[in-house]
Amino acid sequence: MNTRDVVNRYYELANRGEWNAWTDLFAEDQVMQEQLAGRVEGRETLRSMMAGFPDMYAEFHNVPQHVVVDGEQAAVVSHITARTHGGDTITAEVANYFRIVDGRIRYMANFHDTAPFAVLSGA
Repeated sequence: MNTRDVVNRYYELANRGEWNAWTDLFAEDQVMQEQLAGRVEGRETLRSMMAGFPDMYAEFHNVPQHVVVDGEQAAVVSHITARTHGGDTITAEVANYFRIVDGRIRYMANFHDTAPFAVLSGA
């Protein structure tokens, strides 16, 4: 898959809640700078982290609004809407940066306001 295909698949799988297949998009030695979780190293660490994702959200949608691809790099501005199992609603604008090597996400960073996600910690 080329960079655009990987990025498109990233959002497609996330929006379907297919977290195991989503994790397979990442390189074994991936590094993610995640706004809420911090630095996440390794695909299997990410897979373990994502196993708990359905416990946090009853619904989760991350819809790309603008995608820019340049070789191995991509930047995506997207809109998250989510609902917790307790009925709290989360909305946030997000910017993701990807570096994709040999068809796998090697590095990713996301940037967004953390305040809407405070309901996840009971704050």
